[in-house]
Amino acid sequence: MTRPVRFDTFMGDALYGPDGFYTSGRGSAGRRHGDFLTSPEVGPLFGELVARWIDEVWNDAGRPEPLDVFDLGAGPGRLTKALSLAQVACAGVWRLHDIDRAAGTRLPADLSQGVVIANEVLDNVPFRWIRGGRQQVSEAYVAGRQLVWRPLADRTCPVVEGEYPWVEQAAALVRSVLDADPLRVLMFDYGATTTEQLARRGGWLRCYRGHERRHDPLADPGRWDITTDVPLDQLPPAGRTWTQADFCRVFGIDQLVEEGKAYWRAGAARPDLTALRMRSRVNEAAALTDPEGLGAFWAAEWRC
Repeated sequence: MTRPVRFDTFMGDALYGPDGFYTSGRGSAGRRHGDFLTSPEVGPLFGELVARWIDEVWNDAGRPEPLDVFDLGAGPGRLTKALSLAQVACAGVWRLHDIDRAAGTRLPADLSQGVVIANEVLDNVPFRWIRGGRQQVSEAYVAGRQLVWRPLADRTCPVVEGEYPWVEQAAALVRSVLDADPLRVLMFDYGATTTEQLARRGGWLRCYRGHERRHDPLADPGRWDITTDVPLDQLPPAGRTWTQADFCRVFGIDQLVEEGKAYWRAGAARPDLTALRMRSRVNEAAALTDPEGLGAFWAAEWRC
């Protein structure tokens, strides 16, 4: 009989083991050939908004030179490519770095001259699967292709009624980034404000492949992405939080869309690549602020 392993161990191997979804090269984000669509994949507008946040940080810090910008969980590097097109003052002094576990790149130990951004990273960090109840708290283990439940002795986890993810590794990742003393950290992900909200509504465990979604993480391990909605209350307390839609509005998405419309009107007769990019801002903005989609993601900022 297969010896049961804790769910987070199973997930780590399925995603990052020798034949894992990401280490094998099977997993990728993208509109056409990827497995899911992220905000940087929508278009360059998201990068422009994040660049405005970086510019705010740079000004608040006294305009240090150079400014290192680390994209944690960069994947194919779409976000830093979009940042390289952004029209902000700090672009003249920043150095952009793609950091990705599957590629074997790591954050430096000292981040005091930099900022860290991360989009849809924490949802892919292996999590523990908990079932809370009045009489007993249990934890999911995997035996072969079956889920088995064992009593949980470690009560440092949050305890609420129902099933929910315990994202202790994701919380540890955030703490390790903060311990490196960056100027600020900005993360985006899907999730909820509290663990109780996730347990109450369910549907927090997500599996993706080829833009198809399912809910069984045990079938075909290594062939499907496994993710979770991330509860903010399990992470170190953030200084500022928004929905992604609100973040976009605070950092000027409406202004950028109007600027794009005006540029397109002025050059529509003989459009160049810039005009086409400006026209796309309308559709990009709708996707980034969609209250039923990307707009409902949370955005959180930590200051060190």
